[in-house]
Amino acid sequence: MKELTKPMSRREFVSFAAAGAAAAGASAAQLRTGGSTVKDRPNILFCIADDQSWPHAGCYGDKVVNTPTYDRLAAEGVMFNNTHCCTPSCTPSRGSVLTGQMPHRLEEGGNLWSLLPKKFEVYPDILEAAGYSVGYARKGWGPGTIEGTGRERNPAGPQENDFRKFLQSVSDDDAPFCYWWGSHEPHRTYKLGSGREAGLDMDAVVVPPPLPDAPEVRSDILDYYLEVQMFDSQVGDLLAALEAAGRAENTLVVMTSDNGMPFPRCKANLYEYGTHMPLVVRWLARAEGGRQADDFITFDDFAPTFLGAGGIEPLPEMTGRSFLDLLTGQTPSGPARDRVFVERERHASVRGPNLSYPCRAIRTTEYLYIWNLKPDRWPAGDPERYGDIDGGPSKDYMMEHHDDPAVRPLFELAFDKRPEEELYDLRNDPGELTNVADDPRHADARKSLRAELEKWMADTADPRATGGGDEFDTYPYVGRRR
Repeated sequence: MKELTKPMSRREFVSFAAAGAAAAGASAAQLRTGGSTVKDRPNILFCIADDQSWPHAGCYGDKVVNTPTYDRLAAEGVMFNNTHCCTPSCTPSRGSVLTGQMPHRLEEGGNLWSLLPKKFEVYPDILEAAGYSVGYARKGWGPGTIEGTGRERNPAGPQENDFRKFLQSVSDDDAPFCYWWGSHEPHRTYKLGSGREAGLDMDAVVVPPPLPDAPEVRSDILDYYLEVQMFDSQVGDLLAALEAAGRAENTLVVMTSDNGMPFPRCKANLYEYGTHMPLVVRWLARAEGGRQADDFITFDDFAPTFLGAGGIEPLPEMTGRSFLDLLTGQTPSGPARDRVFVERERHASVRGPNLSYPCRAIRTTEYLYIWNLKPDRWPAGDPERYGDIDGGPSKDYMMEHHDDPAVRPLFELAFDKRPEEELYDLRNDPGELTNVADDPRHADARKSLRAELEKWMADTADPRATGGGDEFDTYPYVGRRR
């Protein structure tokens, strides 16, 4: 068999997997190459929240939310400061994690409540074929359906809801494991006032710039914080189980979220609180702890990173690239990670007839440039429901007080139609409240960022690059319409 001390090429991997499958009765323990066993490769524990924005964890400086697990992993691993989901919508964001590809390449999988055709390979299947034990709990890929995809299970793997039992099932096996923990928190709905009841300090809340500073909003944020703490506690339990099983040292632990907080101008938007995600990664056996990385990471980087850790080269179709070099402190390879591209297509089914709100964006340390490809459509969904914004006290407050002088500008930013081009000067306007796309002082930046965005779209075969993409409006929406 091929040696696994260096990454396998795609051709080598296929031959390796076929040979393993052909070995009648061969266990993972028998998959030995070059004097090392499959078990020498790291386990992967991927923990993903549902709707949590950066910087809502203690390690990122939040003084209200209590996140001892985030803080511990940041101290024992690497804290990434510039991580962005590929799209601020659950299904396509998770699809990018699993496939290593941008959502616009995933056909139906680029939309919420959709399906992910089997032709798009996912890293759990690849690792399983290479000898890993695979499982997932709670929310895997989705929401969506596997009917009509050619798949027999969730793309995140077979459902294994009890992590301790899963560990017991692989404890006597030489195979490493790959486990996906998909929390349902902090997705709405919340118990009204639960954050205050739990003792969280409403006066200490830092209200995000796109939201009005009102007691109703502050209380709503506390309810969200309480569920962030639930996710943190869940991952703490996973770490305890990992340690009890003696598997912590060589387990690559990832803790992040799929998209931004479910508040106006946050989730389902390409702004700061829609795409900027928390990310801490610990690998005790290989990565020195207590470090921070300011390099830009996107969610299509996860699959090539996990494959690389397992000794497998990323697939040619993957748009992301491994960040193992950043994690292990090696000399960075490839181009500088000084910018990121994000996008969205259809989130909820909230525009007649089932229309998307397509947009693409490029973010650097200095600017956020957004290209709204259909500016005639309502970005938050058709009035009066604005269904791309999750219901809750903050949304209700903004709609009820939309004529108040302090609320009106924020309401317009979150609910009204937007121009084709948006440009935000992040150094002077980190809250992204003032669009300077038409400001002559930023004309050169707007022009260069637009050109770079268009080139990236063409290079990654984005159908929107050539005037296509209307198929995203025709793909079925398999959820209940809002």
